[in-house]
Amino acid sequence: MAGISIVFLIPLIWMVSAAFKFEKDVMRFPIQWIPEKINVLYNFKTVWMGKVPFYHFYANSLFVAVITTCIALVISAMSAYALTKLRFRGRNLVFLALISFMIIPDQATLIPRFLLIRWFGLYDTHAALILMSMFSIYFTFLLRQFMAGVSDEFIEAAKIDGAGHIRTFVSIMLPLCKPVLATVAIIKFIWTWNDYQNPLIFLLSKELYTIPLGMTLFRDDYTNNYAIMMMAALSAIVPLVIVFITMQRQVINGISLGGVKG
Repeated sequence: MAGISIVFLIPLIWMVSAAFKFEKDVMRFPIQWIPEKINVLYNFKTVWMGKVPFYHFYANSLFVAVITTCIALVISAMSAYALTKLRFRGRNLVFLALISFMIIPDQATLIPRFLLIRWFGLYDTHAALILMSMFSIYFTFLLRQFMAGVSDEFIEAAKIDGAGHIRTFVSIMLPLCKPVLATVAIIKFIWTWNDYQNPLIFLLSKELYTIPLGMTLFRDDYTNNYAIMMMAALSAIVPLVIVFITMQRQVINGISLGGVKG
């Protein structure tokens, strides 16, 4: 497993190595994994302070990804709680309807979503990206399956103590669901950060571009400068690495908990 992991990490290691090199050393063969001469300051300055406003794309991606992830967590968790712990007529029918919508690909809804966004006057705004991504059937399903394994005795005990559904959801259910919430947060953040299709369709102004669209500008302006491109790519994945390292403990706990339950 360690050997296979190293094989999969080779492209990442090459990207990091190329980001620190002079352009003339990037394609040298055999590959110099540790560059003799380091050009990291120039590459970094070109990416962040050059003619392509990479820092602006970075801020846009952080804004959209953080807000979308937070809203999606709240909505998906509340929906999952309602589908598992609230008793109402047609609950299973609603859940089956949600699951059935998962077979519809995003590409099939592009035109209706485009018309709705134009009708709402949100075209070429970050609000359009947030609005379309703030609810996820997949994450609702994932959280619902986890919450279904939480004993109803916790809910009954909260009712006896006089807690309503909001207090029960916030004080009891959410703390019990920390592992799966961390997993959902990581996946949603990564999906939103890497989303290329929606910004391409619903954003027109370059000052609103996110990282994936910003990388296309780097590709156009620095087509033959792989050192600059690799520095931009390395900078783009830093938030993803930070999010994973910060929340991986909860994810591992969730996997362990699922294994014990199984």
